[in-house]
Amino acid sequence: MSDSKPRLTLRAPRPEGDKAASPRSGGAARPPSAGRRGPAPGGNRDAGDRRGPGAGPRSGPGGPRTGGAPRGGPRDDRRDDRRDDPRGARRDDRQDGAPQDDQRFSTRTGIRTYNVPAERTPIPVKRPLPAPGAERRPDRGERGDRGERPARTEGAPRTEGGIETVRLNKRMAELRLCSRREADDWVEKGWVRVNGEVAEMGQQVKHSDRIEIAPEALGQQEQQVTILLHKPMGYVSGQAEDGHEPAVVLVQAANHWHGDTARTRFNHSQLRGLAPAGRLDIDSVGLLVLTQDGRVARQLIGEDSDTEKEYLVRVTYAAVTGDVALNVQAAFPPEKLDLLRHGLSLDGEPLRPAQVDWQNPEQLRFVLKEGKKRQIRRMCEQVGLKVVGLKRIRIGRVVLGQLPVGQWRYLSPGEQF
Repeated sequence: MSDSKPRLTLRAPRPEGDKAASPRSGGAARPPSAGRRGPAPGGNRDAGDRRGPGAGPRSGPGGPRTGGAPRGGPRDDRRDDRRDDPRGARRDDRQDGAPQDDQRFSTRTGIRTYNVPAERTPIPVKRPLPAPGAERRPDRGERGDRGERPARTEGAPRTEGGIETVRLNKRMAELRLCSRREADDWVEKGWVRVNGEVAEMGQQVKHSDRIEIAPEALGQQEQQVTILLHKPMGYVSGQAEDGHEPAVVLVQAANHWHGDTARTRFNHSQLRGLAPAGRLDIDSVGLLVLTQDGRVARQLIGEDSDTEKEYLVRVTYAAVTGDVALNVQAAFPPEKLDLLRHGLSLDGEPLRPAQVDWQNPEQLRFVLKEGKKRQIRRMCEQVGLKVVGLKRIRIGRVVLGQLPVGQWRYLSPGEQF
């Protein structure tokens, strides 16, 4: 016994049912060191919070707290119970066969939790009341079937005072002054006048209106180039795809044909905006047009384009007796040749009439005025032919000629498609 004055410590009486590790409902006893800190001197929290059989009075709003536990006291085991319960309720509070309360109160945190029903009642949307005397707008379900609203086509004609009008950029493209995109660029720069006044973006014009182009626009247009390339096999016409390079990568000074008669000198600014005017499959070779001029692109691939494209196509025929690779002309039925000329459809649309003749016993000559994706190959498949080689030799009045494979030349000023 020490001579110093004894220290007086006040603690609440410990109920008999509270042990160092109270057994859980339907489980084994929890050791004091499992999942919590050890008890600090001065006692622990009221064991009545667990609400087990024989527990003391419950502390909280319903009764006074019977013991003052310091902050360093044992951690409440109910936190671990709430981890297993997705709704945050204590398992120890539930009794078999007893109805669950719709609310619970935690004496440790002071938070009251509620059981939210699984099916929630939708909250009605509040809409502003109509003005007095105004006609009520019917709900969506009361409007009935009004049908689909037709989509408006860009540049579709309108009427102004009974006279049909169209967008300025479309009218300029119809007059083959430039492309629509180029027209918008000129209007934005103030290079276009309509009836003597500076045009505005999106302006509607009549067919009788006078359209004037500034010299700056014409000078810019003269600097645009059109390139004729003899595309080899293995290159795609447009953007790179499936690891294959676009044909435009061949347009460089090293591949410029020495027999080109045009006086234009190559510079890298000519590659800006250079795009293919028409497609040529990766397995096909021949004439490919790359241009910066929107007028050329519209003439070759526009909706109203009527430019001819000529191809030489080597084929084999799948006859009843087997594949025919030699003297295909003799084995191929004449009525199927007529189908190639007119009568086939692709993608649910009938094809325009085409010129199809035998160039030699193994090679056909096609002249088309349209250019659907892989059109010639798909046409031949429908009549039992297989394309083993395809070469484009002419577009309009421009021919491939002696241009070597993989090389290019400029479209000369005197040439027109």
